[in-house]
Amino acid sequence: MTSRERVWKTLRFEGPDRAPRDLWALAGVTNYRKEEYDALLQKYPGDFTGPRFKYGESSLVRGTVAEVGTYVDEWGCEWSVAEPGVCGEVKNPPLTDWSSLGHWQPPWELLSGADFTEVNPSCAETTKFVRMGSWARPFERMQFLRGTENLFMDLAWQPKELFELRDMIFEFELRNIMMMAKTDVDAIGFMDDWGTQHNLLISPQLWREFYKPLYQAYCNEIKRAGKAVFFHSDGHIASIIPDLIEIGVDAVNTQIFCMDIEQLAKDFKGKITFWGEISRQDTLPFGTVPDVQAAVRRVRTALDDGRGGVIAQCEWGNRDPRANIEAVFETWLE
Repeated sequence: MTSRERVWKTLRFEGPDRAPRDLWALAGVTNYRKEEYDALLQKYPGDFTGPRFKYGESSLVRGTVAEVGTYVDEWGCEWSVAEPGVCGEVKNPPLTDWSSLGHWQPPWELLSGADFTEVNPSCAETTKFVRMGSWARPFERMQFLRGTENLFMDLAWQPKELFELRDMIFEFELRNIMMMAKTDVDAIGFMDDWGTQHNLLISPQLWREFYKPLYQAYCNEIKRAGKAVFFHSDGHIASIIPDLIEIGVDAVNTQIFCMDIEQLAKDFKGKITFWGEISRQDTLPFGTVPDVQAAVRRVRTALDDGRGGVIAQCEWGNRDPRANIEAVFETWLE
């Protein structure tokens, strides 16, 4: 069974030979622990890959991502990095004053200058499942542009500028997804971090009114092209998982250890694929190998009945011991 076949069988609940593997590594691992990273992938090859492509260039970009200091991204947001190997935080959002909105535009040059000519050849030359990540992250993008505190106040008061900004971002993100949907990739992904440790950052009702229609449009385009939808959100998002299923998300990556894993299985097993994970807040950085093994077995007992619907994914943080990451994939093979 090829990796591509394995992932599709997982998403369709058709009994893959094993759970597909998907290792995420922070830049601190790939940049400063590359020998360890390469050795682990040699031992436990992943079932996912990405295509070759590039976006156009933005004249706003300054500095280097994941190096201590500051950098400006393609949207004009200034990030501050205090630790090497992480993306940092936006400290100077460009739209703190709504008067700036009239002079601001999304970075359309990224799309107009994009080169997707190598996407289809790179899909054809691999037997792995090809997942392509998009720019789509409307909630986070609005935070980066307005500042988190400002955005939460905006969502409460809902000035007309809030809708103008949302719609500008949505138009850009939908165009991006439509471009990807014309290629031969197997799946397209988008994201937004919605959860705190215990609940959603905004009410589920407000989420459904303000953001769900955007997500629905993204999923419609992806599904219309016959591709799978992958969605990532950190935190406790149990209250909107039924909505994600409804709009057509195939695989959700979230922090299931913030939630009741057994209840998630009771409510949603067989309806959506759980794309990881193992707790990167506690178990992977601070646990022992037996702790990691117990965590994987808990996930498998709850979610893995042999039909599919679960992906062996974990994130390798900068300080996580290699032995713990190896234990994740060893235990998935038991």
